[in-house]
Amino acid sequence: MKKPLILLTSCFFYLFAQAQEKPNILWIVTDDQRVDSIESYNLATTGKRESAIGYVSSPNIDKLVTEGTMFVNAYCNAPVCGPSRGSMYTGQYPFRNGHYGFEQTHQNPDCVKQTFPQILRTVGYQTAVFGKPGSYIYKWGPGQGFHDARLFDRKVSFKHDLQKHGQGDLYYHSVWKGSNTGIEEVAPMPNGKTLKYFIKRKKGQKLTNDDIEKRKKVDKTYRILRSYTRNNKTLIIGGINPKPAGKTVDGKILEEFKRYLVNQDKTYKTTWGKDEKGVKGDQPLLVNLSFHLPHTPVLPPKKFRDKFKQHKYKVPDFSMSELDNLAPQMKKYFIAGNMHDMTIKEKQQAIQDYYAFCAYGDYLIGEGIKTFKEYCKKNNQKYIILYTVGDHGWHLGEQGIEAKFSPYNTSYKGAIIMASSDNKVAKGVVKKQLTEYVDIAPTLLKTGGVDINSTEYEYLDGYSLYDFLNNDTEKREYIVGETHLVAGHRATLRSKDFSFSMRTRPVNIKKLAPNEDIKWALNCPVEKAELSLFDLRKDPMEQNDVANKKEYKALAAWFRKKLGNAVLGDRRLEVNWAEANTYNISDFAKGAHDGKLEIPTNLIP
Repeated sequence: MKKPLILLTSCFFYLFAQAQEKPNILWIVTDDQRVDSIESYNLATTGKRESAIGYVSSPNIDKLVTEGTMFVNAYCNAPVCGPSRGSMYTGQYPFRNGHYGFEQTHQNPDCVKQTFPQILRTVGYQTAVFGKPGSYIYKWGPGQGFHDARLFDRKVSFKHDLQKHGQGDLYYHSVWKGSNTGIEEVAPMPNGKTLKYFIKRKKGQKLTNDDIEKRKKVDKTYRILRSYTRNNKTLIIGGINPKPAGKTVDGKILEEFKRYLVNQDKTYKTTWGKDEKGVKGDQPLLVNLSFHLPHTPVLPPKKFRDKFKQHKYKVPDFSMSELDNLAPQMKKYFIAGNMHDMTIKEKQQAIQDYYAFCAYGDYLIGEGIKTFKEYCKKNNQKYIILYTVGDHGWHLGEQGIEAKFSPYNTSYKGAIIMASSDNKVAKGVVKKQLTEYVDIAPTLLKTGGVDINSTEYEYLDGYSLYDFLNNDTEKREYIVGETHLVAGHRATLRSKDFSFSMRTRPVNIKKLAPNEDIKWALNCPVEKAELSLFDLRKDPMEQNDVANKKEYKALAAWFRKKLGNAVLGDRRLEVNWAEANTYNISDFAKGAHDGKLEIPTNLIP
């Protein structure tokens, strides 16, 4: 009996030792962050530390860049948080995972793949997320109601754990209580009290005088600027945070992250008094530090805001005449995010406060990286840090809007920064190949020792970023993306020279059976497909849509076929998420999304 026991024990210690060879992984994600809020990015791409708009500050992120590699041509695969994060978690495009907006997705359908945190758990990783929750995708199931899909072992949500327990600053939430139904704002005041008031009541009900007076008081106290020129007139796009640095909701996200790491192998109290267990020091760690900032409400702490309000910014050039050539869908993005009709003073505040909020994020990121490195050093463990700069971008006047959602470059553009404690990631290197956020999952899976080249992971749409590190070879000639929010289904194809987008579905897919009438966008009259084309060689700021100009019509038609086949006919997945296992995969043009353009030269003006 002893011999097998000794053998089993030896095997256990061998596997244990092997597991400890896996590096700890810190994955940082910010929400709505423009990539030009980072000095080192601007320096690498324009030769200047300031953005094209003006002053920015990012000393901690700049330090991380010197320690690793920055991919400056990284693009999200949907310009809105839900589907963008879905592409990061799954390593699949929205049109391959069926997640186009804020659908209540789940993992019941047999076409659904595990997320990369779930896969890393199967190879020995403990997983944790702090901030925007990992269950942002796959969190509901027919007959189950809302549930945690267990993407992470430990989860702290900025909404349900922090704000719900009074941790953080001003926020808003939906209320469902009989006549008191609508959107309620909650604001801590300087006297220690909290004001609660509705900013929107259920249909047919007006705000009360009490609602209006309380909101006016909060707006005056914190110099709040709301988006009164657009559809959502109560959205906060500037102001002073009611809490000092470190005490905001993002500060609390960082604090919970720190408590988890410093209380290794111990039980500790969360900021709201709950008993939790700290990180296990003998197990490799994947931790997602997922900040809410600089997402609205844009409220930088006073310390950071004071530094930025001294600077004057150059508002991006825009003329209402730019709307003349745009398709109806494209005009909707302007209506939804109109910044043009604000005063000069209001535009200055919006830009100042936004970049100040990003600078505050830089401070928090620096503290988070410091804590993570100290944890790894204490346990003599290797690490990889991957920072996704914004789940998508954010306009500050480009195309006349302050928003995301659109097919323009500012909405899609981001960056990825990687650093390691060994020599696997080169230091101080800038890589310019086209990369996409679907590359994040295969990269972190490979970091964890998963063989992503096996047939089991053929579904992954992205490449491992390690493949880019030692050469300058382009893996793709264009990027693609799609979402159905704000203006309806619209897909984007972007290359070095051209930006093209088109309507992909006649109505929201919730009104259709999965992949019903899937070739509509390819066969309908061209005006219904609402084509948009920008020649980036002549128009890098995308101010002159040429899709309907005589000399570009043939090229626009070529892009329509290329993009339409790629996103509609190359393994497109549409799911009826209200049911357990109802979906359809369209493959009438399998292989169309090949990463190559090969535009006939006679079509290019």
